Amino acid sequence: MFTKFPHKFTTPFGLLTDEAKLAFRSRPEGISKLASVRNISESDAYWDQYFTLFDTPSDVFSLISPNDIRRALLDAPENIITLIRVVTSRLFNLVSDHTFPSPSNPSVASYATSFIKANSSERNTTKEVLNSIRVLSRIFPVVFEVEGESNTFELEVLWKKIEVEEDRETTTATNSEAPQFVIEDEDEGDGDGETTATGTVPKASDKHKPKKTLPSLGEKLFTCINDLLFCCGFTLPTKIQVDHYKINYVIWEKGVGSTSDPGPNHAYDSNKTEVLRLFLILLSRQIYVSPPSFFNKPSFYSLHVVKKTPRRDVLTLLCSLLNTAMNSCTTNGSTIGSVTGKLPYNHLVFKGEDPRSALVDMCFQVLCVLLDFQSGPAKDVATENGDSSTSTPTAQTNAFRYFLAKLHRVQDFSFILEGICGLFEQNLAISNDLLPGSRKSVPYVPEAVIFFWKVTELNKKFRAYLLDSDKVIDILAYLLCYALEIKDKPQQHGLCRALSYIIQTLSAEPAFGNKLTSPVKIQIPTKWASSGTAADFMINSIYFIIATTSGALNSIYPALIIALSNIAPYFRNLSVVASTRLVQLFKSFSNPLFLLSDESHPRLLFFMLDVFNSVIFHHLSDNPNLLYAILGAHKTFEDLGTFTLSRGLREITRVQLIREDQDRQTERGGKTDRSNFGGDTEDAHAEKTRLLRSESNNAIDSPTDSPIYISADANDLEYNSSDDPAMIRPLMSPTSEAPTTSNTTGTTSEKAKGKMRERRSVSLDATSSVERISAAGIGRNGFLPTQEWVTSWQQGLPLDTVMLVISELLPKIQSLQAGRQKVNTTGAITDFLQSVTLVGILPPAPPISLRRFLWSDASIVWLTSLIWGEIYVHGMSPLGIWNSTNVRLFFVKHTQTQQRQITETVSSVVGGLFSPTRQRPDRT
Repeated sequence: MFTKFPHKFTTPFGLLTDEAKLAFRSRPEGISKLASVRNISESDAYWDQYFTLFDTPSDVFSLISPNDIRRALLDAPENIITLIRVVTSRLFNLVSDHTFPSPSNPSVASYATSFIKANSSERNTTKEVLNSIRVLSRIFPVVFEVEGESNTFELEVLWKKIEVEEDRETTTATNSEAPQFVIEDEDEGDGDGETTATGTVPKASDKHKPKKTLPSLGEKLFTCINDLLFCCGFTLPTKIQVDHYKINYVIWEKGVGSTSDPGPNHAYDSNKTEVLRLFLILLSRQIYVSPPSFFNKPSFYSLHVVKKTPRRDVLTLLCSLLNTAMNSCTTNGSTIGSVTGKLPYNHLVFKGEDPRSALVDMCFQVLCVLLDFQSGPAKDVATENGDSSTSTPTAQTNAFRYFLAKLHRVQDFSFILEGICGLFEQNLAISNDLLPGSRKSVPYVPEAVIFFWKVTELNKKFRAYLLDSDKVIDILAYLLCYALEIKDKPQQHGLCRALSYIIQTLSAEPAFGNKLTSPVKIQIPTKWASSGTAADFMINSIYFIIATTSGALNSIYPALIIALSNIAPYFRNLSVVASTRLVQLFKSFSNPLFLLSDESHPRLLFFMLDVFNSVIFHHLSDNPNLLYAILGAHKTFEDLGTFTLSRGLREITRVQLIREDQDRQTERGGKTDRSNFGGDTEDAHAEKTRLLRSESNNAIDSPTDSPIYISADANDLEYNSSDDPAMIRPLMSPTSEAPTTSNTTGTTSEKAKGKMRERRSVSLDATSSVERISAAGIGRNGFLPTQEWVTSWQQGLPLDTVMLVISELLPKIQSLQAGRQKVNTTGAITDFLQSVTLVGILPPAPPISLRRFLWSDASIVWLTSLIWGEIYVHGMSPLGIWNSTNVRLFFVKHTQTQQRQITETVSSVVGGLFSPTRQRPDRT
């Protein structure tokens, strides 16, 4: 009997609109009409469904696909123009309508009545405004992609200004209301039709009526967006509304420029997020321009915002975004969200997007984009300061950068610094939690890092305030810990590079170096913690980043080593571990295989030697552990002084031969162990003997056979009278040249033959050096090292200071070691090095040279692509704002999702209850 019930049981009650949404995708009157029917009239009832059908942003982004818009742009572009004009016109009219915003009642009853009102005749203007914003947010990314770098469609639709005739009554009525528009036309007046701020009517001839230029559609859209961001009852509380004026430009939250706090409101936060999303999408026009065209073809949208926005709107918006972002760590303890947020694994239980977190994330993104934009006429103005030139923003280039640089109140600096430290502390606490994954990671840490870089770079007074406070060491520790956390994630390597530049920027300040003698006060994760001062922690962290990435982060090595060079004059009482790791870094950079593989690698050696020289010149006796480590590695310094291309090639070949022999021995040992457990003793001894003999032969031919003799009377060092052995002796060892070795095949093993072939391949003369290097595959990316190149950097290495110290102190240390018990040797050497002075031996200390990070066009484009890359990734979930569009500013690489191990384990235990068939895409 149940078959007699109607199929559409819920339709009369208006509780569900799924059928109407599905019909929008399937019926001819839905989205398909946009491309199939030409020249749809603006008055057609077809457009009404775009304002009433959708309930959430997800509805718009799921029911309207990029292919639908792209197809309409190709088959019926006039319909897209009509859609943009209809939606924007409805949006402008609604904002000025007295029925907007619709009254909202955040009670439980409102949720029940909202379903009944879904299909009723009562108009919901707030919903129409939100749907207008959502539809525009869906259309513009596809329009930007199709247009690419041409802008023809956008110039015609959004930025074309129209001149209309103006009657005298309108002129008289509007002159007194908007005298600010007169300033733009002052230079064009000829005296007969001069307009003044007193409201004088311009003289008009009988034939020509006065004309006025209406703002373009794009200009009106940005004005509407600004009004919506400060609309009482929509994004601001109604209690701050003044009379009947619902637009009130007041700062959202307390902080910079404001002391009032209206309190949290999820509905207002959600509306702000949607408006800011459209604002950000309009600013994303520049990601569809290729890097070579970045400065020549700036975005009209970004230019209008940073150059044409009124000063009042700039200040209000800037402070609102800034305060909301900096207040992200301060929550109201009485809300349910704040309580559940402290529970472990709460993000796995309570699904859905947090309106507050989404708003903070959007504020950070808009802030970073506005403060970063430098393209075309918005680029900073270059100023000459003595011998150096700097670039500074102005109110005419980028008003947001300019006014951020003009902040000067101490309470504002304290507010910004506390907000940044609180956010970094929250992120570090999550990674240091005893329960891994129990708390959701902070999604806007990358944007917070970029914002901190921007405010430190732009505002000199804030930078001085930061360096004068104790928080600078905390900031350093947070940045290094974050770099250590993300260094193994390839998709985060760009952010690691930004972190290295920030650290270099801080290290170039003398006040920063003076703070490094204090300890790190924040709680560092155990796996990265180290005893000692902040300088020790910085050295150990940089060592971990370089040593554990195996060359995957070569681009950040120079900035990190330059940071060490900047702060080296302030090193005092370095620990044994930090001192040892500094020398280990030097040894790694001195490795011939590393040195000869890239043209820029010798720079790292130069900076490491500069580190040692700075310590020697400024705090020699305060760092006995580092001196001891330098003396222990004296052979590395000596060999570097006589380094040549031939010697480096021979050393590389020697190491390769040893490694191959070890691999063969391991393979042979494994086979004999499985086949014969009793008869492999003689073979092992014979193999070891042959290996040792081979090692001794290679040692004779090694580049480490140029001893240094220290004169008893002189303070400088002398080399042996012979020239560089690598320049006068053949590269092959003498044993491999004997004819008996190559002819007696009966007594020569296959391993020895392989070694001889390797040695012969290296024993080519100088005329075939290019072929030898190319065959060896040492150089990367087509780079081929030559002896001239080696000589150019080898002669410029600042080795003299370190060699003077070694020649002066090494004999004394050796005599001290010979005369004492080994148990007390280390302590006695440390005491001796603490009391040593080299006054009169070393040359005068040179002035401290700080190497700052210098911006270039390439670095500006790189940072812009990094910022938009992070925004692009965040936009993939849950809406996929820019998905399936051809982004040109950076490369988008899609990776396949790997199923979590925990899911597979649980599936095997419970019999496949958690099916691994559906996978979520990775955020790359």
